[in-house]
Amino acid sequence: MSTLAERPVEVASGYRAGHTLPLRVELVRQLKRRRTLVMGGILAVLPFVLAFAFAIGGEPSGRNGQVTLMDTATASGANFAAVNLFVSAGFLLVIPVALFCGDTVASEASWSSLRYLLAAPVPRARLLWSKLVVGLGLSLAAMVLLPVVAIAVGTAAYGWGPLELPTGGALDPGTAAQRLVVVVAYLFVSQLVTAGLAFWLSTKTDAPLGAVGGAVGLTIVGNVLDAVTALGHWRDFLPAHWQFAWADAVQPRPEWSGMIQGTAISLTYALVLFALAFRGFARKDIVS
Repeated sequence: MSTLAERPVEVASGYRAGHTLPLRVELVRQLKRRRTLVMGGILAVLPFVLAFAFAIGGEPSGRNGQVTLMDTATASGANFAAVNLFVSAGFLLVIPVALFCGDTVASEASWSSLRYLLAAPVPRARLLWSKLVVGLGLSLAAMVLLPVVAIAVGTAAYGWGPLELPTGGALDPGTAAQRLVVVVAYLFVSQLVTAGLAFWLSTKTDAPLGAVGGAVGLTIVGNVLDAVTALGHWRDFLPAHWQFAWADAVQPRPEWSGMIQGTAISLTYALVLFALAFRGFARKDIVS
């Protein structure tokens, strides 16, 4: 006589776990949300705000004989795009990453719809995978949107031309475009730590603001610790220490060592955090 544990699990005809919650369905759901539209609007408006600021404040100029990237903002559309990335990398670009990756699971729990998704039935790993891919995709789209709009606004205002370097010299427009692609790619990789924090917290709480705010707060703590020079070489293990390593890509001869180290640190932290999210969610008692 067979026991209950020995009986085969019955599966509905045509059911395939890998086909549940398709990426396109999740993407459409997230694109229609108000927070996605608001975040996209803020990033699209920023270049116009900076252009207006330069229009009423005059062209930036170096201080004490030192020229920075900000001082070359009005030299060309490429320079204007680089400056937009520079002023946004430290904090503004953290927000969409934390929002898209931290709100995704926690919001379902806050709406009491998470248990119904799992009862569909959507396997837990499949649900997390779909939400993570879409969250990271929207984060990348946000980082691409900013320089694209900045190039368009900067070219209209200052013309398209070489990327003038603060250290002297310039990169021709074609090379400048390639280097900006490298910069955006590195910024995305460097923000994977924030994405991992936000996603992990999203699986631990039913409060979306808690997950988003927690990720942003921990990112800020990392920036503060990196400013403590007394930590010495310990700062090399902080993702924040390498967040501006992309500046080495906008040089006549790019230096890759800083970006390689930053990429390794970010990927290591991110993979650990994503693994914790999947492991914890697989064992979590879903009541919301």
